[in-house]
Amino acid sequence: MMQKRINILKDVPAAYAAQSAMEKYVGTTSLTPIEKELIKIRASQINGCAFCLNMHTADARKNGETEQRIYVLSAWRETELFTETERAILALTEEMTLISNGGVSDNTYSEAERLLGEHKLAEVMMAIVTINGWNRIAISTHLPVSKPQ
Repeated sequence: MMQKRINILKDVPAAYAAQSAMEKYVGTTSLTPIEKELIKIRASQINGCAFCLNMHTADARKNGETEQRIYVLSAWRETELFTETERAILALTEEMTLISNGGVSDNTYSEAERLLGEHKLAEVMMAIVTINGWNRIAISTHLPVSKPQ
């Protein structure tokens, strides 16, 4: 059993509110619900965040995402199940999440900018930043995954 840790919401509510404000902003962007969930799931896979994976795979299904695409998301390069735009978003998600591996390559950035345009690219980048923040909170504080009833 994991050791109980602090509750960010209770202990620093202003900081939690700021992170929540970022999430609210992401909700207002031009990203489709599926694009948002693909970002959240892929970043959470990379970071190993069980709490967020549990939440966002369920949210993705509620928004119409298929089981098949969720199952193969970690191997998206090996399939033709994702659109060109989704592939650019996923590549950017991986490189931003793994920023210490050399940052975002010029190729990934250029392709994302070509397909998304500057404004949507900025929105995607902020969505990636936001889920990485949530992942770090959930993992560091041992947020539990609820067992099915």
